[in-house]
Amino acid sequence: MNDMIIGVDLAKSIFQVHGALMATGEIQFKKKLTREQFRVFMPKLAPSVVIFEACGSANYWAGQMEAMGHQAKLIAPQFVR
Repeated sequence: MNDMIIGVDLAKSIFQVHGALMATGEIQFKKKLTREQFRVFMPKLAPSVVIFEACGSANYWAGQMEAMGHQAKLIAPQFVR
């Protein structure tokens, strides 16, 4: 498992994707991706922890990330800032 943590904001047409190092919190990337771009981008990354806000499509995307070798976690909306 990589020492990267990736936060994903799932929206209707554009996903905000932010990657940071777990140890230091140093931002590695910030991207705005469409669903298809996201689907192509994520398998290129080393296995990481991917965090989603629990919403309607979060379970689907968490399953997709697990299939790509990432560790997916869902967090409750009240803990997202």
